[in-house]
This record gives sequence, structure tokens and C-alpha cells, in this order.
Amino acid sequence: MGKSTINNGLAMSVAILLVFFVVYFFFMDVDYFHTTMIANSFVLPLIFGVGAFISVYSYKKEKVKLTFKEAFGKAFAPMFLAGFLSISSIFVFISYVDKDVKSLLNHQYIESFRASLEEEYTKAKQITKPNTEEAKELEQKYEEGKKRIEEKVKKNENMFSLYHFSLVFAGYCAFFLILSVFFGSFFRSKTVY
Repeated sequence: MGKSTINNGLAMSVAILLVFFVVYFFFMDVDYFHTTMIANSFVLPLIFGVGAFISVYSYKKEKVKLTFKEAFGKAFAPMFLAGFLSISSIFVFISYVDKDVKSLLNHQYIESFRASLEEEYTKAKQITKPNTEEAKELEQKYEEGKKRIEEKVKKNENMFSLYHFSLVFAGYCAFFLILSVFFGSFFRSKTVY
């Protein structure tokens, strides 16, 4: 890993942590879980994409001919570094620095799951004819959903454990891989036969 790769990874990591702390300080309310999910779904991929583009593009300007492997590496390495550093930092922060955030996120996760179940049940009940097999099946699935929620509450399930953070990081790595393949294909030097 070159110096520019590390610098790009660190810059992306700082940008991600900046987004995390902006959301933490300014949007911690009843929709904090929802706001963090929006940031994870839309802002972080944008940061990773722009960071990988800058990394590959700046390397391409230095080197006239660029292979797929080089472009892939220049895209993947800084994203991986940024993802690892930011996910690790966020995990340490909510696990050891401000444990109330973890409790709030777990509570809002359960409430969001419950609200989603209620909304789907209400919509489905409006279009289902009463006293039919479909209505009985709907009621059964609704009761099963309520039981799953209650089990999560009883177990005091931690959705922000190291295991779940690892799963999130694995998902990001899959995204990094796909984006790196795209940048590797796009930026590689074309050979003329």
C-alpha cells in the first residue's frame, strides 16, 4: 500500500466519522435509528465511491498505462482501510464511550420492527376478505411476528454487537469489491490490437 492509498483511506475514514458525529450530535432524537440507516444507505456509499474514484484517478494521472489489477487495488485498498477504521471506531465509541447510544439504537430498532409489522398488518387486513383462509393466515403471521418481537425484547438482543458490526463490514466489503471491479474495468488502459 502506497502513501497515497493510506492517505485516501484515512481521508475517507475521517469523512465517515464526521458524518457519524454530525448525526450523533444533531439528529439524536426519536428517529435516530432511521437517520443512521439513511446515512449508512446513501451518504457512506457516496463517500466510498468518491474516495475510490479520486484514488484511482490520481494514480492514473501519475501512470500512463494502468492495468485492471492496479486500478482494482487503488480502488479497493483505501475503501477497505476506511471501512475498517470507521466501523471499528464507531463500534468502540458506542460500546465503550457512550453506551446509552447502543441502548437507544437497540430500542429504536425494536420499535421500528414493531411499527413495520403493524403497518403491514393494517394494510393487508384492509384488502383481505374476513373469514377466509387468507385472513386466518394473515392473523397467524401477525401473531408470529409479535412473538418474534417479544423474544427479541426478552432476550435483550444486542443488534450492535461485534458480530453484527462484522456482518455490516462484510456487506461493505462486498460493496467495495463490486465498486473496485467497476473502477478497475473503467480505468484500465485499453490495448489496441
